[in-house]
Amino acid sequence: MSIRGVKVDHATIERWVFKFTPLVEQQFRKRKKIVGKRWRMDETYVKVKGQWRYLYRAVDKEGNTVDFLLTKRRQRISTQRFLIKAIESNSKPELVNIDKSGANTAAIKLYNRRNYSNIKIRQCKYLNNIVTQDHRFIKWRIMLGLGF
Repeated sequence: MSIRGVKVDHATIERWVFKFTPLVEQQFRKRKKIVGKRWRMDETYVKVKGQWRYLYRAVDKEGNTVDFLLTKRRQRISTQRFLIKAIESNSKPELVNIDKSGANTAAIKLYNRRNYSNIKIRQCKYLNNIVTQDHRFIKWRIMLGLGF
């Protein structure tokens, strides 16, 4: 803004971010590609600003990103929050491939019980290779930038 000759306080820019970010996100969500009904869900451990965090990610069968979430802990509550966020922004999957994580299994079973849905769980670590291999590029970028 100063390049254009307009003097704006940093607090004003912060208010703009808080006001307009939900509107921009809403427009992004409208234009997002439709994802498939079969998801692969996984989490990885990444370093963010010097602290280790869990990055939950889900991709569909073709490798299109469904959603992601960064959390402090690897618990059922975190996984459940991620699953609800992914389903709200997309649609309910018919099948979710996960690894042998107990938190993922518990979250999906609890979602099925509470919402009377029938999301099938498949626990096969080799079918999750799409997500696991994609984590490699995320970790590579983080190592280059020394964190987000």
